[in-house]
Amino acid sequence: MVKAMSDEKHVLIIEDEKEAAELFAEMMRVSGYRVSLATSSADGLLLVRQEPPPDVVILDIMMPDVSGLDVLKAMRQDNRLKKVPVVIVSAKGTPADVKAGLQAGALIYLTKPVGFLELQEAVQQALQAQT
Repeated sequence: MVKAMSDEKHVLIIEDEKEAAELFAEMMRVSGYRVSLATSSADGLLLVRQEPPPDVVILDIMMPDVSGLDVLKAMRQDNRLKKVPVVIVSAKGTPADVKAGLQAGALIYLTKPVGFLELQEAVQQALQAQT
């Protein structure tokens, strides 16, 4: 059964590379999601803590201020945010990096560059896991 997009899902993208952030945002808009963007971990934490929290977070690891893993750990320690699914999209792609991301609480770990269908599928999986 396909859900109508009238109950538009909110995707928060936390990504410091402006071009990548805009590209991911456009991919999500085309897929029918409402999108918020943060280009720093601090801004990302502010946005993720708003009411209501986003349905899915797309998170980069290598950020200029605070590591994306620290953002993820902060989310997992917050009762309101611990169940928000997180898709990591990072240039860090060693098995140890992937393991660290998943152990920190990410649902899915993708390595850059990420294609449209790959990101779209990951977000859909994250939304299904949420229900």
